[in-house]
Amino acid sequence: MNKALLDILVCPVTKAPLTLSDDGTELISKMGGMSYPIRDGIPVLLETEARTLTTDERLDVDVKK
Repeated sequence: MNKALLDILVCPVTKAPLTLSDDGTELISKMGGMSYPIRDGIPVLLETEARTLTTDERLDVDVKK
């Protein structure tokens, strides 16, 4: 994900900043509690395509398996 693009993208619901997931496959809106997929390098910023973050993801808890 291009850093300049990431700096200007915001959550379409809350207008809060987005962060790139550790694996680079999603853009995360902590405020909105949603994660938007990145498909073929293109962020899909549609509320209907977002998934809800788990409680651990919202709290930034590092879950060991």
